[in-house]
Amino acid sequence: MAQCEICGAEGDLTEVTAQPRTDVVSLCGTCASGLKGEAVPEGHWEALTTSMWSESDAVKVISWRLLNRFREEGWAADALDMLYLEPEVEEWAKAAGPDVIHRDSLGAVLSSGDTVVLIKDLPVKGGGFTAKRGTAVRGISLVQDNENHIEGRVEGQRIVILTEFVKKR
Repeated sequence: MAQCEICGAEGDLTEVTAQPRTDVVSLCGTCASGLKGEAVPEGHWEALTTSMWSESDAVKVISWRLLNRFREEGWAADALDMLYLEPEVEEWAKAAGPDVIHRDSLGAVLSSGDTVVLIKDLPVKGGGFTAKRGTAVRGISLVQDNENHIEGRVEGQRIVILTEFVKKR
């Protein structure tokens, strides 16, 4: 029986492409939905400490991206410290595909072009002003390699905004 290439679960598998290349990884339903940003059972992602050593570069890329998503947790940071990727595989991993999900402070998925509202006064470094709470930022852009950053125009200046300080309108 086929096994998930991340957690080793057996059963029905979904093929996921490790963007931007076309290499495919077989994932269980839990890993596939978790890759999209949905909740998974506690401790599920600790299987990444095994999958990161896979022979498949595509599995390594997905493992690296997920470990970076949880890098603030001790186990993920330790795993990232141990993980070595060949330079071309590391470039592939950093060329974040559609599996990088931007979420606002309430967990809503953000898309390029959305309008968000600031939930806190934010001093703008180098801008000489403070972006006030309640300010609507229209037509945001997503920073592709960092799920915690978006870009938008406030008071005529293009700034980077942390997603934890916005809510989707």
